[in-house]
Formats: sequence, structure tokens, C-alpha cells
Amino acid sequence: MSPVDTDALFRRAERAAALLVPRGETVAVAEGSCGGLISAALLSVPGASAYYLGGTVIYTLAASRALLAGAIEIPAGMRGASEPFARWLARSSVARLGATWGIGEGGATGPSGNRYGDPAGHAWVAVAGPVDAARHVLTGDDDRRRNMHAFAAAAIELLIDSIEAAPAPGV
Repeated sequence: MSPVDTDALFRRAERAAALLVPRGETVAVAEGSCGGLISAALLSVPGASAYYLGGTVIYTLAASRALLAGAIEIPAGMRGASEPFARWLARSSVARLGATWGIGEGGATGPSGNRYGDPAGHAWVAVAGPVDAARHVLTGDDDRRRNMHAFAAAAIELLIDSIEAAPAPGV
């Protein structure tokens, strides 16, 4: 197993914080296969309470129904580890916690694929807020830890890209 670059992940989180704080904006997270790594990275930045409202690990369908159901309507026929699921997680975290931005993530970290037939190294990450966006991540790797880091990095990078694309607050 190759090592992962946790410092690079934390540097991305620092960049996200540097964008959120001056804008007075907040973020909430609903993540699955990252297992809390997106939240951990965002919380690693000193002063995280200025922008991080909370997060949840949605690792199973039961967890998503118990923790997020009712925040917004669940799309018909939605399945995990899909673009609609990641978008639903992001939007639900915004609705549930009243955040400016929400991050949603669902995927298959490995070493095997998921029950939907997706391969290890497959994930969807999404951001909801002033700009909505989603990104498909395919690492081609079956290493669980490397995929968790790759998915978390992709989610935070999508948040950064979305903040940078959004109009300044009050504009």
C-alpha cells in the first residue's frame, strides 16, 4: 500500500477556508465512502468554527434515510454512488444545517466495487450552494485509503472551484 499525502489534502482545506471566511460563508458535509475525511480535513484548519457547521457520514441507505430524509425530496429511483445521490447529499446538508455550501460524496473505495456494479475507485462528488456542481472521479485504483483521499481531495477541490465561480456575497 502506497502512502497518501494527507498534507496536500489539508492544504486544499486551508484554501477552502481562506475563501469561505472573508465571504462569511459556511459549509456542511454529507459524505459516504470518505468516512469523514472531508470533514476532518476542513476541521484541521485553525478557526474552522467560522465556516464549518457540521457533517455526517452516510455510509448506508439506512443512515441517509435516518439522518437526511425530509430535508429535501429524495429523487425517484436514486441509487447510491451516483451523481443524483451526491447532489442530494449536498443539497440535504445545506437544507438540514442552513449552510451556504454543501458537499456530498458517494463512491466505491475498494478493494472491490459496490453493489451497483461500480468499480473500486469510482465516486461522485457534488457541491450545492450559490453554484451547484458535480464531478465524477475515477481513479482506476483499488486501494481503499488512496481512494478515500482522492475522493476527499476532489470534493474539496470542487468546493474551491465553486466558491471561485460564485458571485461575491451581496452582488
